[in-house]
Amino acid sequence: MPPEGEAFLLRIVQGVLKHRDELDELIATYAPEWPIDQMAIIDRNILRIALFEFLIGGGTPPKVAINEAVELAKRFGSDSSRRFVNGVLGTLLSQHSTSPSRRQKHQSTVDRE
Repeated sequence: MPPEGEAFLLRIVQGVLKHRDELDELIATYAPEWPIDQMAIIDRNILRIALFEFLIGGGTPPKVAINEAVELAKRFGSDSSRRFVNGVLGTLLSQHSTSPSRRQKHQSTVDRE
């Protein structure tokens, strides 16, 4: 893997781990029928990664992160994972504030890591 790929991977993994509680709260809010601990592990982690990328990390446009998450769900999840991941992320994107000030706040947190 090229150094840029390794750096990207490390940033995502460390960011998701650091912000896991916040990410899980968002998932629980937008997927209330599915308790986080009963959700398929792959679906839960795909959601965490996508949310980190476009809400906290701020480096990925939301639609790109959602498309990537759906592709991961198709490849590694169950038959219903694609629809589930797309539904949760789509609902969150349409209802959750992704204002520049929120992104800037989270980006400064990530930059300090």
